[in-house]
Amino acid sequence: MSGGPVLILGARSDIGMAIARAYAADGHAVQLAARNADTLEPERNDIALRHGTEITLHELDALDYDSHDAFLDSLPALPDTVVCAVGYMGDQPENEADMQAARLVLRSNFEGPANLLALLANRFETRGSGTLIGISSVAGDRGRATNYVYGSAKAGFTAFLSGLRNRLAKKGVHVMTVKPGFVATKMTEGMDLPEKLTADPDKLARAVLRAAKMRRNIIYVKPVWWLVMLIIRNIPEAIFKKLSI
Repeated sequence: MSGGPVLILGARSDIGMAIARAYAADGHAVQLAARNADTLEPERNDIALRHGTEITLHELDALDYDSHDAFLDSLPALPDTVVCAVGYMGDQPENEADMQAARLVLRSNFEGPANLLALLANRFETRGSGTLIGISSVAGDRGRATNYVYGSAKAGFTAFLSGLRNRLAKKGVHVMTVKPGFVATKMTEGMDLPEKLTADPDKLARAVLRAAKMRRNIIYVKPVWWLVMLIIRNIPEAIFKKLSI
């Protein structure tokens, strides 16, 4: 890595903040973007003090699409690397009953992140360099009854990243898709998560940094998820619809 600036979209999330710390420890200036960004001042100060690098705060509403160009124009510098950790899991039963709740999940995990990365992709393509990293999910690998609203949004985001990677491959811009599986964060607090399938945010962040340096295309943070999802994707539909997974 060159030590160039890194923009974290959705920096308030545990994953976003962990990735910010990993890049700062690697010597990068970091731009933290989130709603009510000024409330992240303690985190900004802590990272800057620990790693002696420039950390800046930037107000961002990922769902206010009309504000995105102005947001990018306001950054102190066009970043070398962007990590999109914007997302919202929601609640599947609520999403089934309340279409407004479902729309929020769809917009938060697909439309908002895709709009931001599309604008950044155009700027990176013009410059001829850069890395775009999207935090997607194994939930997007196949629709399941227990989380298909969230999963379908992540499936759309995964497909978007794949197309973006294909488009920009010869333009000097690299696109990487990250599929974490379960992560021990505030979003999953209270869930009974299997230890061997659950990633720690800081270990996830180091895996992202390492994979970006290697210019990987798609990573499963816990490699076992590749096998798990391979099996799930290949269960015949006639059998799959009888399962509760």
